[in-house]
Amino acid sequence: MWRYVAGGVAALLLIGAGVVLFNGPARSVSPLAAVPPRAGQVADDDEAMPETIPEAGAKTREEKRFNRYDKDRNGIIAREEYLAQRRKAYAKLDTNHDGQLSFDEWATKATTRFAEADKDKSGSMNAVEFATTAPKRKVKAKPDCPAVAAPRDEDS
Repeated sequence: MWRYVAGGVAALLLIGAGVVLFNGPARSVSPLAAVPPRAGQVADDDEAMPETIPEAGAKTREEKRFNRYDKDRNGIIAREEYLAQRRKAYAKLDTNHDGQLSFDEWATKATTRFAEADKDKSGSMNAVEFATTAPKRKVKAKPDCPAVAAPRDEDS
């Protein structure tokens, strides 16, 4: 019985210590405080740092997105403005321009990709043919850095 009481008291003490530690005053350390002055630069404490931190522009991501849709800039997105981008995408898929999207029109890209991968025109793909359908990854260009000279032995 005493084990349970002692365990409960210990748990309460740990919780109390955690509350005190997390709610205690925080010290603010400026990342610039540890940077030494550059050569020829005088470290003046009197040199004024800006009192306010510059902030990003006032436009949020949603405001920018709203402005992309609001083509006439009247502060309201009309139904036509909202549907314009979807109509363009639909028009690309509607290859016969009849205003109706058949399954074949919708699946054109997939069927074309399948037909290109099925080299033997058997109507099915083997493992080698299927491997050609993997998405192509963009290769990042490596920076053109000068070669580093090998260190010389000064003992020789």
